[in-house]
Amino acid sequence: MPCHTKGASIIGRTLRSPLTATGVLSLALLMPFGTGTFTDHAYAMIQTAAADTPPKHVTFVQSGDSVSVETRAATIDDLLIERGIVRAPEDIVSTDPSTPLADGAVVSYRPAIPVTLIIDNVERQVRTPASTVRELLASQKIALASHDRLWPKAGESITSDSRVRIDHVTQWIEHVRHAIAPPVQHRYDFTLTTGSTRILDPGASGTKEYTVSVSQPDATTRAKRSLLATRIIRAPRAKIIAQGVGEYASFANMATRGLEGTEKMARAAMKMIATAYTADCYGCSGVTAIGKRAGHGIVAVDPRVIPLGTKLYIPGYGHALAGDTGGAIIGNRIDLGFNSHGDAINFGRRPIVVYVLK
Repeated sequence: MPCHTKGASIIGRTLRSPLTATGVLSLALLMPFGTGTFTDHAYAMIQTAAADTPPKHVTFVQSGDSVSVETRAATIDDLLIERGIVRAPEDIVSTDPSTPLADGAVVSYRPAIPVTLIIDNVERQVRTPASTVRELLASQKIALASHDRLWPKAGESITSDSRVRIDHVTQWIEHVRHAIAPPVQHRYDFTLTTGSTRILDPGASGTKEYTVSVSQPDATTRAKRSLLATRIIRAPRAKIIAQGVGEYASFANMATRGLEGTEKMARAAMKMIATAYTADCYGCSGVTAIGKRAGHGIVAVDPRVIPLGTKLYIPGYGHALAGDTGGAIIGNRIDLGFNSHGDAINFGRRPIVVYVLK
């Protein structure tokens, strides 16, 4: 009957003698570690110990090169010895070398190679099974900061006697650029309907540059940054939006929301007595003194007090243009144009404050 050991089964062979199962491994333990070859006598002893073991067919991969092998080895370590390999502590085997070798198994082996590692001009020799610079750094637990210099590059292959150099950089200067959002300017436009807008100039973003000193003693420490200087590379250009204004109700609403801002834009505030008129009033032609059609937004003034063409703001009425005159409009009197007779009647006669815009 097949013989089974506790915790593992041996596939594809019958153990006829304890020496067959352990002889090769025992022989390996008596030999010193280190890459080398066996004498003919030692190899003959291995062959004799495994003579009664049925052959197995395995795939052996050494340093990336694959070969099919027929073997009577009992374990992976036996297979290595059978192939004349003395495993060093730094070598890598895909599975525990003491694992019983099964028919059809794939065994990967990569021997360690000597590499010179130079860190900040200090050289040391290491043995590594790594195939790339990145794997070497990982095996040596070496972390690089973002500005450290490495040669060769991390993805490049290494071979026996390769030289890998690392220079730690602990302080450097950075120039960081950020966009400056364009400011937005609103302009009232009497030719647009209330609530509508139109972009007069899309504007353009600017660029600001920061010069920063950065220090980082090692890759595990958070970098410290100190601002050295700033400068404007390109100034932003304002985005200009035209905002439509229209009838009396809309003007009144706008006046409630925007009076404070308008006061800041005004160069003068005048207390006046206001009346109202429409384009179809008795004796009116419908065309104002400046040639515009009479209606909401066109007001009649005394040109000696407010010159024709002056832009005004009137709380409760909105933005206006001094565009007409009248026989009864003398001194601090103003006549506000409306589009409907009903709006004019509702306004009536009242004292107001007129803001002359800058």
